[in-house]
Amino acid sequence: MAYFISDTCISCGACEPECPVSCISAGDDKYVIDENICIECGACNSVCPVEAPNPE
Repeated sequence: MAYFISDTCISCGACEPECPVSCISAGDDKYVIDENICIECGACNSVCPVEAPNPE
């Protein structure tokens, strides 16, 4: 079950460099996770100040 970034994302960018497989990128109004690449490690969630990344 891949992670996704909820609408609570504040676009701070803290999650992007933490992803070991580089599946997070800036979207139009929030960061997005490529679910085909996500390995479900949770590294993004552990650094997010608003806990926007969540498992689907």
